[in-house]
Amino acid sequence: MLKIEAIDVYYAQVQVLHKISIEVRQGEMLALIGANGAGKTTTMKTVSGLLRPRKGSIEFMGQSIQKLEPHEITSLGLVLIPEGRKIFPSLTVQENLEMGSYSKGAKKKRRKTMPEVLELFPVLGERRKQFAGTLSGGEQQMLAIGRALMAVPRLLMVDEPSLGLAPLVTENIFYTINQINQNGTTILLVEQNVFASLNMAQRGYVLENGEIVLQGESKDLLANEGIRRAYLGL
Repeated sequence: MLKIEAIDVYYAQVQVLHKISIEVRQGEMLALIGANGAGKTTTMKTVSGLLRPRKGSIEFMGQSIQKLEPHEITSLGLVLIPEGRKIFPSLTVQENLEMGSYSKGAKKKRRKTMPEVLELFPVLGERRKQFAGTLSGGEQQMLAIGRALMAVPRLLMVDEPSLGLAPLVTENIFYTINQINQNGTTILLVEQNVFASLNMAQRGYVLENGEIVLQGESKDLLANEGIRRAYLGL
């Protein structure tokens, strides 16, 4: 569904990603794991069009997308939930959700997707007229997910969904992400909780210093001694 082939990405003259190759299969949840600064968020930004690779290619559903603008990529159904949520704090919950469905295709489906999102997150329905900046951290993360779902994603990229959230709230967010995947949406997940992400995902890639150093089935990565020492503290 998504094929990233040997991309090099730079910030100014500093190379951050080195020949990264990743494949995401339709219907699966794929985890991209690594330490802080490994290049996970850079990978997500590059796929979504916020950064451009100097070398390599990115294909989504067989179409080359590395030269497309972010809004064009989103319109194809490849949608990013960014690290830190990036909601619009001065807009209401309702307005934030509507912003997610700005493309022609998503706007046509708004009458169907809005009730579905509010059924998934009832608290957002209760706070529809509330300014998004006044929501709790967990509610803001729900809003970020809901806004992305309003774009009718075929592949949802989720960057650090548990960042800054309490354990119980994190558990609810993970449950929802898993539910979205089970309902048919493909997911590329970046998450600091390596144990949780590999338990949810079917496969994973390990990123170190901008390079893919390991990939495989999640159960095999969880059993890998290097992974257990570096990321699980075992």
